[in-house]
Amino acid sequence: METQRSEIELVTDKNPSSVTVDNHNNQQTLFFIIAKRSSKSLESILKKFHAGYFRISLSLGGQALLWKTLADPSHDTNAIRHVLRMLLHPSAFLALWSFAFSTSFLLSLIYLLRCLFYFKLVKAEFLHHVGVNYLFVPWISWLLLLQSAPFLEPRAIPYLVLWWVFAVPVVVLDVKIYGQWFTKGKRFLTMVANPTSQLSVIGNLVGAQAAAHMGWKESAVFLFSLGMVHYLVLLVTLYQRLSGGDRLPVMLRPVFFLFFAAPSAASLAWEAINGAFDVGSKMLFFFSLFLFTSLVRRFLWR
Repeated sequence: METQRSEIELVTDKNPSSVTVDNHNNQQTLFFIIAKRSSKSLESILKKFHAGYFRISLSLGGQALLWKTLADPSHDTNAIRHVLRMLLHPSAFLALWSFAFSTSFLLSLIYLLRCLFYFKLVKAEFLHHVGVNYLFVPWISWLLLLQSAPFLEPRAIPYLVLWWVFAVPVVVLDVKIYGQWFTKGKRFLTMVANPTSQLSVIGNLVGAQAAAHMGWKESAVFLFSLGMVHYLVLLVTLYQRLSGGDRLPVMLRPVFFLFFAAPSAASLAWEAINGAFDVGSKMLFFFSLFLFTSLVRRFLWR
């Protein structure tokens, strides 16, 4: 018997370049799909993004400044202050400040791209009676980060340059907002005043505090007086028409707590200008405490 052998025939592609071309085409198609989806996602983010998101960096900057204030050496003999200094480790503060800086930088980059590609949306935000006030928040956040920076002394040249970069836009926005209250009939204060209007006041006060730390007393007094005079006018207007909160979306109702944020910032600014927590600073502090209590009562016992 003849032994039957099964033979397996192997067919090899004599042209391997065709496989390479197919793989290259598949990679190009996949890359095109990913790029298209990423472009749509970025476009959606830029359209929906607004200056109100800087509330995140504002809160983180405030926490960083609070941490630095509690951790810095002080002549205060209060036992609680010394205990807090022992508990607040410098590495944790550095991590918090770095996180706050990264968040502010990322938000600023996104908003810059929005300004470049969707300037009409930014213009609409600028003309809105609520949205325009949030344009102060990025500069307030950077001023808070500047004051809490662990590696910059207040009298250093980079500190002075950065103060100018962050403070000048605040004054420019002041001229725009405060000027329209006097000149434009549809933009009278009684027509557009709302709790977010106090962000302009806070911007001036935070800038005054930073200027006082640099030793620029005149600049600090200028910003402090600019903020406080308009705060008094704004406070009276808002007290007379608290129903104006109905013009705010429900998600923005927490901005009512800006009522005590402004006198609190004024208390810290005046302490920095005067060099001591004197009677003026205490009056502003107790006034902010009263407003805080009133707001808590309003939201808990309606």
